[in-house]
Amino acid sequence: MADLLRDAARRLRACGIDSARIDARLLLGEAMEREVWPHESGPVTPAERARFETLLARRLGREPVSRILGRRAFWTLDLIVGPDTLDPRADTETLIEAALAAFADREPPRRIIDLGTGTGCLLLAALAAFPTATGLGIDRSHSAIETAQANAVRNGLSGRAGFQTIGWDELPQDQGDLILSNPPYIDDSTLSALAPEVVRFDPRDALSGGADGLDAYRGLAGVLPRLMASQGIAILELGAGQRRDVEALMVGVGFAIQEVRKDLGNIERALVLKWNDTGDGGLDLRHLCLE
Repeated sequence: MADLLRDAARRLRACGIDSARIDARLLLGEAMEREVWPHESGPVTPAERARFETLLARRLGREPVSRILGRRAFWTLDLIVGPDTLDPRADTETLIEAALAAFADREPPRRIIDLGTGTGCLLLAALAAFPTATGLGIDRSHSAIETAQANAVRNGLSGRAGFQTIGWDELPQDQGDLILSNPPYIDDSTLSALAPEVVRFDPRDALSGGADGLDAYRGLAGVLPRLMASQGIAILELGAGQRRDVEALMVGVGFAIQEVRKDLGNIERALVLKWNDTGDGGLDLRHLCLE
């Protein structure tokens, strides 16, 4: 087994894959239908070896491990990843961390809305973090909604999570104490330069933010005010370098900036907005940035 893993990792590294060793271990574990530990030795049957080679060939073609396995760990969840959903990234967990911080000294949210739910990762992670809340996830993709519904069942959250296939501007009357969104924010000129795992396997609609990457944020600025409960919190994922532009859009429709939280790569990733409908203009903390 050790020689097999070393050879597979070498082949993966030769293709430019930085996570070669762990990828090899995960794929071998899938082939053997059990977890494979680092530095483990032992026999691998011919059938297991053949299955491993099939899986390895897909990874050598730059298909992400999560898509090969059909699942992805996110926050405390085990999620199915579908062909019409974005592959959830660890960076997006920053929004859940920000939500916990935003409600640390106030009543937890009762109603959570996730705009562009995809796998349901944000909504379901938030429902797991706030066990008295109910939530609604929406997406324009029927396939994505089916995946999100399956993930709600898979993680024991279907009783508190609802999903609808609609556009943001078609939302029924609903108000969220917490609204989350990881919108498409890659500008079209740089889409083709992304890693092959992204370009070839993530749905373009979940990536493309238009010519400047801000189209979805403009859409959010148009719908968020009518969806916010009094003193509600909205948390948006940001692309690198987008903070100031998105702040301007959101302050322009009545939000105050409560926090900007960085991910583990030191990128400003989560923009925390507070809705103030009391007419006093709220508190603008646009210069606050927590590590």
